[in-house]
Order: sequence, then C-alpha cells, then structure tokens
Amino acid sequence: MKRVSVLHRHFQWRNLTVTALQRPPEIDPTIASIRLISSNPCFSLRGICKTVSSLRKVHALLVVHGLSEDIFCETKLVSLYGSFGHVECARSVFDRIPNPDLYSWKVMIRWYFLNDSYSEIVQFYSTTRLRKCLNEYDNVVFSIVLKACSELREIDEGRKLHCRIVKVGSPDSFVLTGLVDMYAKCREIEDSRHLFDEIPERNVVCWTSMIVGYIQNDCLKEGLLLFNKMREGLVEGNQYTLGSLVTACTKLGALHQGKWFHGYVIKSGFDLNSFLVTSLLDLYSKCGEIRDASSVFYELSTIDLVSWTAMIVGYAQRGHPKEALKLFTDKRWICLLPNTITTSSVLSACAQTGYLTMGRSVHGLGIKLGLKDATFENALIDMYAKCHMIGDAWCVFETVFDKDVIAWNSIISGYSQNGYTYEALELFNRMRLESVSPDAVTLVSVLSACASVGGYRAGISLHGYCMKAGLLSGSVYVGTVLLNFYAKCGDAECARLMFDEMEEKNSITWSAMIGCYGIQGDCSRSLELFGDMLKEKLEPNEVIFTTILSACSHSGMLGEGLRYFNTMCKVYNIVPSMKHYACMVDLLARAGRLEEALDFIEKIPIQPDVSLLGAFLHGCRLHSRLDLGEVVVRRMLELHPDKACYYVLMSNLYASEGKWGDANQVMELMKQRGLAKLPGWSQVEMETGDDFSPLVVASHS
Repeated sequence: MKRVSVLHRHFQWRNLTVTALQRPPEIDPTIASIRLISSNPCFSLRGICKTVSSLRKVHALLVVHGLSEDIFCETKLVSLYGSFGHVECARSVFDRIPNPDLYSWKVMIRWYFLNDSYSEIVQFYSTTRLRKCLNEYDNVVFSIVLKACSELREIDEGRKLHCRIVKVGSPDSFVLTGLVDMYAKCREIEDSRHLFDEIPERNVVCWTSMIVGYIQNDCLKEGLLLFNKMREGLVEGNQYTLGSLVTACTKLGALHQGKWFHGYVIKSGFDLNSFLVTSLLDLYSKCGEIRDASSVFYELSTIDLVSWTAMIVGYAQRGHPKEALKLFTDKRWICLLPNTITTSSVLSACAQTGYLTMGRSVHGLGIKLGLKDATFENALIDMYAKCHMIGDAWCVFETVFDKDVIAWNSIISGYSQNGYTYEALELFNRMRLESVSPDAVTLVSVLSACASVGGYRAGISLHGYCMKAGLLSGSVYVGTVLLNFYAKCGDAECARLMFDEMEEKNSITWSAMIGCYGIQGDCSRSLELFGDMLKEKLEPNEVIFTTILSACSHSGMLGEGLRYFNTMCKVYNIVPSMKHYACMVDLLARAGRLEEALDFIEKIPIQPDVSLLGAFLHGCRLHSRLDLGEVVVRRMLELHPDKACYYVLMSNLYASEGKWGDANQVMELMKQRGLAKLPGWSQVEMETGDDFSPLVVASHS
C-alpha cells in the first residue's frame, strides 16, 4: 500500500495542469511540456507498479477518483498491462478510450507485436479509426503490420497494405524490405524480387531478406548468385546472410561451397551466433563430415542450448548414437536444460543402440521438464519399440491425446518389427476407423508385415489403396515394398510388373527384383537384370551381391558365383560379410566340392556361424560325407557348448545317415545341459470372416 499511497499525493494534478498552462511566456514550451507530463501521476506508474497485482490496485484507485479518463493516463495503463503480458487487459483499457490518438494506437499495436499476436495485429490495423489516424506515412505501424502478414502468410492483406503504403507516400528502406520479406514468405518470389530491384539504396538487411526469400522458396542457386551481386555492390553480409547461404549449400549437398562460406566467415572475423553455428553444424552433419561438425562445435568459445542440440542431432542422424549420448551426458553442459528436439534426438540414439536404461531416464526427465508435445511422445514410442519393450510403447501411445499419423506409424512399425505382425495389421484398421489418413510410411510398414506372413489378400487390398491414394507415383519406397511383397509371396510376374512401372528405382528396388528371380530359381534372369542395373550406372552394394550369390547357389552356377564373388572383393572393394561367405560355402557344398568348402571355412577371417555351417552340412548330407560334417560340428560344439543350434545340426546330420541312436544321444546331451530347441512353426492364410486370422502350427520336435 506504500506504493499506492504515493499516488494520493498527485491527485490534485488537474490544478497543477492549470498552473502549468498559466506560467509566464518566457519559459521554453518544451520544458513546460515536460513539467506538465511529469506532474501527471501516471508518469511514475512504471516505478510504482512492479507487478500486475499492484497495477490493478492503482488502476482501481484511478477509476474511483475519476482520473482514468485522461488519454495520457489510459495510454500509460495500456502500455503497463502490455508490459506484464496481459494483452487482453491492455486491449480492454484501450477500447474504453473515446478518441485515441496515433500514439495510443501505436502503443497497442506494439504490444500485440511483442507478444507475437499477429492475427490481432492484422485485425487491429483493419479498424477504420486507425486508418483515419494514418493520414500520413508512419513506418513503425507499416513495418509491424507487414511483419504480421509475413508470419501469417496473409498475401491478400499484404497486398492491401502495399497499396496503402504507395498511396500514403514514399516508403523508406525498412518498409520496402518488409514488403520484400512479406512477398517472399507468401511464396510470391517474383513480386519480391521486383520490389527488391526498385529499392535505390539497399543495405545488408535488404540483401539478406531477398537471399533468405530465395532459399526459403527453394530457389537455392538464385540465392547464391544474389550473394555474388551483393559482394559486387560492396555490401558485406552478416551472420544471418552467411547462415542462410550455408543452409542453401546443405540443401544442394554442395559441401565444397559450404566450406568456402565457412572460410569466408573465419576470414571476415564474424562472431558465430546460434543461427550461423547451427547452419554450419547442419551442413557438415548432413554432408557426412561429422568430424568437421565436431571440430566446429568444440572450437566454440561459448556453447548454448542451440549449438549443443544441433551437435546431438547431427550425431544421432548420421549413425553416431554413442557420441550423441556421450555429449548429452557430458558434465560440462550440465547447466543446459534440454528441449524437445534435444530429448527426441537422444531418444533416437537410445533406440539405435538399444540403451533402454538411458531411454527410461530421458523419459523421466521429459516428464519433469513438462515435455508433452507430439515430437517427444513419438520418439518415446519409437525408442521403446526398438528396445523390444512393445508394451511400454503401447502405454505411451495410449496416453497421446491427439494421435497424428506419425504416432500411428511409430506404433504400427514397432509391432511389425517386433514380430507382432497381425497386431500391426489390426492397428492399421483401427487407424483408418479413427479417420487418420495413412501416408507412404504407414503403407511401407503394413506391406512389410504382409510380406513377412505371406498375407497375399491383404497385400493386394493395400496395393489397391496405394493406387487410389496416389502413393505409388510419389514414393519409390512404396513401390519397392510392394515389389518385395509380391516377390516374397512367390508372384514373380506381379513383382516384375511393379518393377517395370516404377519411374524411379534405387538399389533396394533392383536388389528385390534380382532376389525375386533368385528365389524362384531363375538365375539367368537375375544375372540379366544385374547387367541391366550396371548399364544404368548404378553401383551394386553388398546386399545386391548377396542376392546374386544366393541365386547362383540355388541354381548350381558355380563358375558364375566364384566370378561375382571375386568381382565384389576386387572391383568394388566390398568386404565380405557372413552372408557372402555362407553363400560361397553353400555354392561349393552343393557342387560336391566339400574339401574346398572346408578349406574356405578355415581361411575366412571371421568366426563361422550356424548359417554357414548349416550350408556346409547340407552339402555333406547331399553327398553322404558324414565324416567331414562331424568334424566341423564337433569343433563348433567345443567353441560354443551353450548354443542349442549346433546340437540340432549334429543330430540332424546323424539322422540323415540313419544313425538314430547317435542322433538321440546328442539331443539328450543338449537337454542335460539345460538347452532347448526353439519350436518350428508354419502358417497359412485362412478364408474366415476376420480380416487377419493366422493359423499357426508349431513343431515341438
């Protein structure tokens, strides 16, 4: 009440006003005006009112004593309410002013602007009374309204304002730059450039607005060319100019040009602000130069939340999840509180590494920090699913209030990847029942689920949906997964039709089609297609060579298989994986060259696994070479006595030769050691009333 009581000493301010007006004429009018204003009790309100509560008390006193009807006092109240963030209260006070002057209008519109209330700015400017006050040019009001139109992408209101600006008078560079920015953000880039060319004296802000406009409208090369013209005009860019140009290089994949801009920044002595640092980190990360990104980060004198988050995102997105987690847990930046982007990237790193404990900790931290937006929730679903905690993923999904397509994609993909294929398909049905439109990512997950269980009828229905929704023409991934679906269901003809109809094909597409022929035993067509791929100047990867070697193995084409294996190693410098070695062993074993296959196994630089030994033993059974098979399996049992798969291999080997006593003895030994064989199972598609009804038959042998 002490602050409020100060006001009582000023309640005779009207008498003071009269006295001030009757002062001798020799006093300077400006000084008289200052004394007049300072004598008003509202002049000191900002010092009196430190909180909105105290402001309301003072406001009430002014109303009670009839002092709130003075335009100066009312305008001051509008300003004070706005400064406390109570814009609605400020507007309420403003609306009670009978005849607001231009200053009152500008105070109100300023607080709308400072509180990002862009819609209110446009509506407020449209008021007839304000326009009457703007009989002459006012660059402050025009600049604020142009900014609001830019943020709202209100091109119609922006054009009206442009007409008003032309009508009122010659605009200055600030307003013209605002017009350039407004047209660019409303995607009218030609109009933006036309206005830019008419500005007689362009400063760095004007040049930067036009360059940013080009880059935001994906006219990347035009933005880079404009920078050259800017330098020719002897105008030096700033951090925002350079940051935007680095972003253009990132989108173009122009690493060399981006490095030039980085050098220009260093040479020109620019301070690295958050925007420029983030742009550089993004450039190096997305162009695969994660070491350079790391160097930029650790050379910063001051690391803030933006740069810290950008580096974590770079690590997580470029396949360095452990580095992302290490940076996140580094005690040097313990004072930085992560935001949604930070935590989502860390959760992605946890998902990639299977680090469930850290993922749970980040979940708890997100709850503590009040992070509840869709990005964080979707990252949680994905993390739990990839850490094989599908129950926890489902719990998070159920708590999401507004489930968008990304949330649905995350949970459907999670169920599919964890082997819950039919649950994934049922979720897809539920998604459509809740009127959420599936996108390309949804269809990729669901079609992959259909392919894994041979759900032919469901897959055909989804193919029809893709065609109806226009998803085939816009996504190479949907076309590829459909091709793979038909291939796995044994329909090579439909798979080839899909392949031929696809306008864009990537290495996965070619691999799926080559593999389809290989599974069908048509190695000649696989090799023919491989030749067509090479003619398209596509370089084969390790997956395609696995497919080719497997096709040669199934078809017994030993010479071709050896030639392609050597080509892979010597021409394309691909390091063979276990799958490649297993294909070669299978190829040699099927051809009866078992001694050569055994010599090959002993020379490979990695420890053989069960798939490779299974291929060798299959050849031993085909050619009745129990002696060789027994030597290999016994050796593996010595190395891995706790793995049931090798006991099963040895038992099957004895059984194939009719040695049932030895086969049973091996199985008994396996049971004594507490090991068990996983039951085999088969499934067939049934004609039932349900959409997805699997029949699973398990073998407990």
